[in-house]
Amino acid sequence: MAQQLFSRRGVLGSTVAAGLMAALPGAALAVTAGQAQGLVDQLVGEINRVIDSGRSEAAMIGDFKRIFEQYGDMPYIAAYALGADGRSASTSQKKAFSAAFSGYISRKYGKQFRKFIGGRLEVNGSKKVKNAYQVSTTAYLRGQAPFEVTFFVGEKSGRFYNMYIEGVNMLLTERTEIGAMLDRRRGDLDAMIEDLKRAG
Repeated sequence: MAQQLFSRRGVLGSTVAAGLMAALPGAALAVTAGQAQGLVDQLVGEINRVIDSGRSEAAMIGDFKRIFEQYGDMPYIAAYALGADGRSASTSQKKAFSAAFSGYISRKYGKQFRKFIGGRLEVNGSKKVKNAYQVSTTAYLRGQAPFEVTFFVGEKSGRFYNMYIEGVNMLLTERTEIGAMLDRRRGDLDAMIEDLKRAG
């Protein structure tokens, strides 16, 4: 089901996994519901501007890498994707993985953005969920019925750290992908990191 949805909605995954990943840069205090919604407004605005720019795929990927790193809690997302295998990783390996993962996410989702041309995301509202805020949006793609995308913003971090696309959890999807890549390398993290630099 998740694979089917992500292939069908790959464009949106790009938008988000990216997002996927909003932040209030430098936030020191717990954010409010209004701030969480505001940061997703900013994220969505930037995404929509890139989509409408008409730039090449390579240029869009570069733009979205900047957006991901500016708004997203990429270290957290990368650590979650690596999961338990990160416990035995050295500090240098964790740093290398995080950098490679950021590039991987940008390529994986950024390549789908040109297919999103003519579409848009609209922010609907937010609500508190435990130690985070859930910000709902609606995706409008050409030739498809509108569907829901939900962003999760950490109350303390002020960053976007996860999204659901019609109920499919991005963090869990990426953990599965990274786990499969590591399995193919028989647990060799350094070799998997090199693979990750070229993946996406």
